[in-house]
Amino acid sequence: MSGDLVELPMFPLGNVLLPSTLISLQVFEDRYRAMVHHCMAGDRRLGVVLIERGSEVGGGDVRFDVGTRATIADAVELDDGRWIMVLAGVDRVRVQRWLPDDPYPRAEVVPCADPPAGPEAPARRDDLQGVLCRVRALQVELGEATDDDTVDLSLDPAVATWQAVGLAPLGPLDAQRVLGTDGVAERLDMVLSLLDEEAGVLAQRVDGG
Repeated sequence: MSGDLVELPMFPLGNVLLPSTLISLQVFEDRYRAMVHHCMAGDRRLGVVLIERGSEVGGGDVRFDVGTRATIADAVELDDGRWIMVLAGVDRVRVQRWLPDDPYPRAEVVPCADPPAGPEAPARRDDLQGVLCRVRALQVELGEATDDDTVDLSLDPAVATWQAVGLAPLGPLDAQRVLGTDGVAERLDMVLSLLDEEAGVLAQRVDGG
């Protein structure tokens, strides 16, 4: 495991970036502008972690220890020095040690390895697509989604799980719970449970309950 230890620039956020998903950011704080310059001059890799307590601005925050290694898929520097960029989640990482936030947050991380998904995973992926479709249909009835929002998850159960979390009306703490869970099968079961619960809440609202 120690051979897999790498140092990454780290971007603490109030939202969760999941593997196989995208997030758009506007970067305006000086230390994160410096981070983007560093990443763009190198391999464009950085880590993203959810802030447990505190603020994205100014430091002093408390961060979760499982995050996502990401690559800068696109970035534009504006005339005023701000950056507009898109991050693509690559894989899960666990922080082993936080380094000084100078000139920007950095940490030593290791990849989070998963055991094989198991033979039941494809069927569970199909269950996931079904319950997500039900959730989205209920959102349409409530006017919280448009009926042209299609659900077309990857056939890869691991990727499909990340996509489902990104498409579902789940909060950042639920997304972090999924991100911090080891094992494709375990994550599938967790997301299915979360979406079943969400479907029940939405159905009650549709019925006026």
